[in-house]
Amino acid sequence: MRKTLLSRAGSAAGLLLAMSLALAAERPRIPEPKISFDPRTYVCYRAAGPVTVDGNLDEAVWEKAPWTEPFVDIEGGRRPKPRFRTMAKMLWDDRYFYIGAYLEEPNVWATLAAHDSIIYQENDFEVFIDPDGDTHDYYELEINALNTVWDLFLVNPYRDGRPANIHSWEIPGLQTGVLVNGTLNNPADKDRSWFVEMALPWAVLKEAAQPAAAPKPGDQWRVNFSRVEYRTTTTGGTIVKAVDPATGNPYPEDNWVWSPMGLVNIHYPELWGFVQFSEKTAGKGKEAFVARPEEKAKWALRRIYYREWAYFAEKGVFTADLKALGLTERELKVSGFVSPPVLQATERLFEASFTRPDGAVWRIGPDGRVRKDS
Repeated sequence: MRKTLLSRAGSAAGLLLAMSLALAAERPRIPEPKISFDPRTYVCYRAAGPVTVDGNLDEAVWEKAPWTEPFVDIEGGRRPKPRFRTMAKMLWDDRYFYIGAYLEEPNVWATLAAHDSIIYQENDFEVFIDPDGDTHDYYELEINALNTVWDLFLVNPYRDGRPANIHSWEIPGLQTGVLVNGTLNNPADKDRSWFVEMALPWAVLKEAAQPAAAPKPGDQWRVNFSRVEYRTTTTGGTIVKAVDPATGNPYPEDNWVWSPMGLVNIHYPELWGFVQFSEKTAGKGKEAFVARPEEKAKWALRRIYYREWAYFAEKGVFTADLKALGLTERELKVSGFVSPPVLQATERLFEASFTRPDGAVWRIGPDGRVRKDS
């Protein structure tokens, strides 16, 4: 018999209660993204042969891999189009997940050379991967034009309160390459672009997957890419961040992404893109992306999560009343699922769940992790 939130074993409930109280005490109000649920999608084909990771994407193995759509502002259509064009492409084989990126740039600039520097303090390219799509236990990788890398493992998004990243975590076997189409750190000429190429080993990436395995053809992982771009100027022959005369501080960075977030925070994995792995070799036929109905159910649960924490911030308790959260049964109706979702709550706990007719259940609670029972 399926256990409900209020009838779980006492030890488990006690642990969840303790976590909920701790999270409530330390987390700020969680902003709700101002965007509809429409993540971008990509079919990742197999590499036709060996990939030499040197930043050169003109090689034959990359030729047939499709580019993503050009990146947009992280907030989506509410903000201006990015000043410079950015695109990415992907491939895979039995050992690696390959990522290539093109970044249009008139002044290629990078100074951080030490591994695990805080790369986003300068212009960079960033990769985010959540293998099982539960929004917890995911990877972040940042790289600059000097080919300096910062690799992180995050146990949960920053909004969910617990320690978020493990700075000492590394990706054994990672390969990266950067190619500059111009001259690095030289303001005397005009550059055109820089390219990034990466090979991320499945032996590491599979650790956060459920089950712990590399993807199979047809599997879908959540992935996003981000580009941090600062306005720059030249001082004494050196490229530096441009300063806003009104504040005396550097202008805020631009954040350009593949799949938009609806707010200035990339750490909302539920809005990252979907990458579907194909058994076809790049250039040897096309495969259609297959949308999965449970993703809409998971998004409906996520909306309840946002609203529960907003309600808690105002009232100091959670609620089992969807109307009190400003949500209607109609807008939470998901085809192929028993609707509306079940919402249970005590003052310090809540759980929302969607059930499919075959008995599979997706749940979300205060910690923000999406769990599946079957």
